[in-house]
Amino acid sequence: MSNQGVRGYYQITETIKNQLLSDVNVNTVTTGDITEIDLSKQTIFPLSHIIINNVTIQDQVLQFNISVLAMDLVNLSKEETTDIFRGNNNEQDVINTQLAVVNRLVGALRQGTIHLDLYQLDGSASCDFFYESFENRMVGLACTFNVLISNDINVCS
Repeated sequence: MSNQGVRGYYQITETIKNQLLSDVNVNTVTTGDITEIDLSKQTIFPLSHIIINNVTIQDQVLQFNISVLAMDLVNLSKEETTDIFRGNNNEQDVINTQLAVVNRLVGALRQGTIHLDLYQLDGSASCDFFYESFENRMVGLACTFNVLISNDINVCS
């Protein structure tokens, strides 16, 4: 018995944390209240932040609704630019890189090693981009998805 019904929260957050940290484009993974993270520390970026929104307890599974915020700082170039579309920063590069981070995570949940460990993506993932939502000219995206894990708690009468 895996005790996932008892330890499910710990297991899913640890599994997602480890998957994110294995990504070359992630330096730090946090969880909990994002306002309590010191976002002024530039050394923590690129940063991924795990939020467990809710859990639905079903007969055989626990369904976790999870958001992962993937973000990095935008670097402004001191050189003048004439490219109106790209501007004088790497904002598009940051968005593209952080989208790749969550895309790899979702892929691992859908059919990779995490899926083989019985953490299964339920449905599709939805990503919303944010621009300068926090301090430090930070951009990224919030990716929300459902993960199913076994609920092996048995109630004996």
